[in-house]
Amino acid sequence: MKLNPEKEVIETVAKIMLISARTAPKAKGEDEIITGVVTEKEKDKLAQELDSIGDRGDAYKFFKRDAQNVRDSEAVILIGLNFKKPAGVNCGACGYDCKTILKQKAHELEYSGPVCTIRAVDLGIAIGSVVSVAKELGVDNRVMYTVGAAARRLKLMDAQVILGIPLSVKGKNIFFDRKPV
Repeated sequence: MKLNPEKEVIETVAKIMLISARTAPKAKGEDEIITGVVTEKEKDKLAQELDSIGDRGDAYKFFKRDAQNVRDSEAVILIGLNFKKPAGVNCGACGYDCKTILKQKAHELEYSGPVCTIRAVDLGIAIGSVVSVAKELGVDNRVMYTVGAAARRLKLMDAQVILGIPLSVKGKNIFFDRKPV
């Protein structure tokens, strides 16, 4: 008899979850979302990078907490925005119009910007779709900005904005009773 067979299929479950990111509605039907599942080796590097960022000082302590969640998770999903062109609606929410946003000098912090706000909304809708599937499949998860920031630093994905979603299959949700920082 195999013990904990559900842990054997978590990578497959993660890939199934990513289908919902791909099929989530996108502005004008244009898809600039990219997805991936972090390998075990990359997961270790990701946790180390989160710890490294957490060493910057008190304002970054929560990165260390999230590093432990990554270590304790069975898998990590990355969902990013690979912004190539604005949606073309001239909403102005990014601070520019659709004709000038791509001419702006990129700034590099945890994320790279500016990005089209409508495309960022697409990313949010995709994230909502993914965590909805996780809920239906009974997989504990948490959307983490920190994981995405560390993934960008490690160049795990070519995207201006990345969010990470660690997945857990345990008797207790590891993301529930997290200690405040």
